[in-house]
Amino acid sequence: MLFELIAVLTAGFLGGGLALILRRLVRVLPRWAVPVAAGCGMLGVAISLEYSWFGRTSEALPMGVEVALTHEAKAPWRPWTYAYPYVDRFIAVDRSSILTHENAPGQRLADLFVFARWQRTAHVKAVFDCEAGRRADITGATRLGEDGSLDGATWYDTGADNPVARRVCA
Repeated sequence: MLFELIAVLTAGFLGGGLALILRRLVRVLPRWAVPVAAGCGMLGVAISLEYSWFGRTSEALPMGVEVALTHEAKAPWRPWTYAYPYVDRFIAVDRSSILTHENAPGQRLADLFVFARWQRTAHVKAVFDCEAGRRADITGATRLGEDGSLDGATWYDTGADNPVARRVCA
């Protein structure tokens, strides 16, 4: 976040500085062109960093961790996002962490990572019941029984078309 702030401020100084140099050389540009150029530079870099965040973050994922679900953001204060939405959060599945229980072969335990712009990455352990189309998050109150059943788990319907469940159950 600090580096992005530095990049935006640098772009503002460069944009304003270029406009100032042009104003001195050409002597035709109005005085207001300098702050407008600085603002345009800052806005351009901020937009570029927003749109490139997902690519930079997903490319840095370790081997075996795959993106399963993305969320595209649109906002009225960013009107260009209605034409070109950007990814502001996503869920990744650690394929190497997927485990099954011998007594419950239709269930899979997986590590999920929830990435969101400007937020800490959340690590979630979840059990997916691939046959029933449901998911339960593992918490401190969840216990695994001898038969592979989960005690104290809250199950949520995921449906057959949930991309995270499809990635874990594949």
